[in-house]
Amino acid sequence: MNDIEKESSPPEFVYSTEDFTVAAQEDGVSAAYEAKSRLINEHLQNEIGFGRYQLQLFMLTGLGWAADNIWLQGVAIILPQIQLELHPVRVEFTTLSLYVGLILGASTWGILADLIGRRLSFNITLFIAGVFGVAAGGANNFTTLAALVACTGFGVGGNLPVDGAIFLEFIPQSHQWLLTLLSAWWALGQLFASLVAWPLIGNFSCTSADDCPKSSNMGWRYTLGGVTLIMWILRYIVFDLQESPKYLISKGQDEKAIKVLEHIARVNGRTITLTVKSLQIVSGTQDATSTPLTTRQLIKQSFSSFSLSHVTPLFSTRRLTINTTITILLWGLIGLAYPLFNGFITLYLTTQVPSDSSVSTTYRNYSIISVLGVPGSIIACLVVDWTRKNKSAFAMGGRKVTMAVSTALTGVFLFLFTTSKTTAAVLGYSCASGLTQLVMYGVLYAYTPEVFPAPHRGTGDALCSAFNRITGILAPVIKIVTTTAAGTAANDAANGPIFVSASLFLVAAVLTLFLPIETAGKAAL
Repeated sequence: MNDIEKESSPPEFVYSTEDFTVAAQEDGVSAAYEAKSRLINEHLQNEIGFGRYQLQLFMLTGLGWAADNIWLQGVAIILPQIQLELHPVRVEFTTLSLYVGLILGASTWGILADLIGRRLSFNITLFIAGVFGVAAGGANNFTTLAALVACTGFGVGGNLPVDGAIFLEFIPQSHQWLLTLLSAWWALGQLFASLVAWPLIGNFSCTSADDCPKSSNMGWRYTLGGVTLIMWILRYIVFDLQESPKYLISKGQDEKAIKVLEHIARVNGRTITLTVKSLQIVSGTQDATSTPLTTRQLIKQSFSSFSLSHVTPLFSTRRLTINTTITILLWGLIGLAYPLFNGFITLYLTTQVPSDSSVSTTYRNYSIISVLGVPGSIIACLVVDWTRKNKSAFAMGGRKVTMAVSTALTGVFLFLFTTSKTTAAVLGYSCASGLTQLVMYGVLYAYTPEVFPAPHRGTGDALCSAFNRITGILAPVIKIVTTTAAGTAANDAANGPIFVSASLFLVAAVLTLFLPIETAGKAAL
């Protein structure tokens, strides 16, 4: 009978700030927050678990990641139609405008997530992207289009730094591998852009600059913005997102954090024994009373103390300085390598590979490459999950090794891509590099929010994502400088950027091995 009572009684978790003083210093957070966060992690793992709430959140944060790539790929796909109708001096200024918006969006929404909470950033980013995306479809001149695309980028840019952080802070440690699987939505975004462009641009677009009125070139205009607005409706109206409990405890809002956890437990059909008193005990404030702040008061308090308070903890120790610096550099190197290859692939194919230039063949190949990105995310999940279960000294995998191998393979396949002389070879190497890229992105997108503690996670993600976009903006600049207005160049100009892209991936692979922190098997703070 006693054994049965033991099994049915709620688990007891005993922590104190004294237990975590050293660990907190290493993680760049306070001892009180470290103790509270670990206590919440235990209850997430053992009482709330993974259920309906987290599954819905996985779907809706995934839509944000999909929107990011829908716009990156979508803008690249519609450039020829923009050139035919609007006759810009350089059509690459469209991509440049998008990246300006992405830089501002990544910086703004990521930092705001730490200042005023994840919920506002999560709810508003897709709304901004959808509204300005639809407006861009109605543009009658190139200047207006470029300005509206930049505003769209401002909304889209907040998705990667914010959505991953939100999802991570609501899932138990046993399911953190799902953060890696979120990258599958990025591949699905590319697939969606390809599948939408195939019939619409193929059938509702003009083919000659001499006769290309707006009425004959409607294929690209309203689809991407309309779909983004539908995504926002699903996120804001259909799903009741709660504020992150880890953000709330970092702001001293313990009562609100408990209410959020109780709500998630109810949605999952579970109960939770965690109380405000438990959080106060582990933080050493059990005799203190706190008055819950309203959202307006919390925003005012956050901005009144705004400084580098969310940046300096990311560099507070030598270990954190090295890890944060390398992580930001990885995002920057990959941020240049990926768009540099995509920006010059068309030019390379034109000068090096005789091909069937039909629209149907082009979008068929886009779709095949996009579909093969999804298994890359699944492979990444299997490797990092297997590594956490296998504790032997010879276990290969984990975040760092998986990311290094996949990044190196991407570089190798891009080098091999330059040997392609047939369309079949081009498709084959593109599929191979697409697969390894999604493994790389899957791990990178999981590792980054995991390695930053919740009080500074939005800022850390913002720094990485913003630097990724800053280096990415160099790709269209390089193309503008090295090619003519018609997009033509000598053979060397077509080959060079692809060699540089492949080299950047290899440099990033080597840098990955020097990351001092491995997050596999650890519950995120």
